Amino acid sequence: MFFGLLVGWIIGSQQGSGAAPPAAAQAPAAASSGTAQSAPPPLDESRAAALKSTAQQNPRDAAVRVQLGNMYFDAERFPEAVEWYQNALKVNPKDVNASTDLGIAYYYMNQPDRALEQFDYSLKIDPAHAKTLLNQGIVRAFGRQDLSGAQQSWERVLQVAPRSEEAVRAKQALDGIRSAHQGVDSGSGTGR
Repeated sequence: MFFGLLVGWIIGSQQGSGAAPPAAAQAPAAASSGTAQSAPPPLDESRAAALKSTAQQNPRDAAVRVQLGNMYFDAERFPEAVEWYQNALKVNPKDVNASTDLGIAYYYMNQPDRALEQFDYSLKIDPAHAKTLLNQGIVRAFGRQDLSGAQQSWERVLQVAPRSEEAVRAKQALDGIRSAHQGVDSGSGTGR
């Protein structure tokens, strides 16, 4: 149960729109617990059309492409979100948030390896990007069942952003892993 809530916060918190998509954020928790999910918020088709028009008129505007990616992500239309995040990165390849959002969309499309590759790209842009590290830990833990790798990601969050909300969540995840899996190395004490 704890990990489902953690996944929901972590994955959902990355969205550039500022609001975590409730259905998308809870999908891993609901799928693992067998509970029913609420429907995703509907896509505002008129707003999407207006943004697409703006994107077409402004081929160098990465922000509008990110907005479209976020809209499609929030509506759980992940293939379209991926397309817009990719387009945004073609315009601005150093946008760590768009890159991380792209990785999250891959994760929701059941492509954890692509998600992790995208997070690696994000971390080349900003090795201390706490939200990327936090999401990397989630995908390692739940998409790849790599608890040791997840632990490394979350310990890194504590190192790079010790007073952040991401650090609070990383510490909770580390504590959960350690209590549930006594055999997992407790690390260097960075999780205190």
